[in-house]
Amino acid sequence: MPDEQAEPRYLVVGRVLRPHGIRGELRVKILTDYPERISDLAAVYLGSDYRRYALIGARLHKDALLLRLEGCDDRNAAEALRGLSVSITRDDAVPLEDDEYYHFQLIGVQVESESGEILGEIAEVLMTPGVNDVYVVHGPLGEVLIPGIRDVVQELDLDAGRMVVRLLPGLLAEDS
Repeated sequence: MPDEQAEPRYLVVGRVLRPHGIRGELRVKILTDYPERISDLAAVYLGSDYRRYALIGARLHKDALLLRLEGCDDRNAAEALRGLSVSITRDDAVPLEDDEYYHFQLIGVQVESESGEILGEIAEVLMTPGVNDVYVVHGPLGEVLIPGIRDVVQELDLDAGRMVVRLLPGLLAEDS
């Protein structure tokens, strides 16, 4: 079972890509399944120090989110925020269904095959837009990439810190 960690107070929902226009609007890469909910919030938090910005407006535009923040009134101010993470508080997050989880909850989960072979622990979750997540597992076989799909993930018990996977052909490197 993974070490008990305090749940994060903030959840990353995007990353500032660049300014959009000349009035301080930000073009943000979407890293949440619920970007439409952001426009209902009073504030977002930028960077690793979670600096609070009052939210003036948010709208979807093509494959990005456009944000207007209080105090970010021109292109130069927007440029200064390039590359920063955009977070919301856990209290502002969409409630999860019973079979849903946050990525941070998977870190440290032990992964084993259906036959009981220990593959290691999830060290990272790679988000691949438009397809499935990929779990990066570190263990006795080195680094193993596990696709987060139903054909592979047979069981996930977050309370026990355990994931059981079906090893499809080609998932593990062949022994030489």
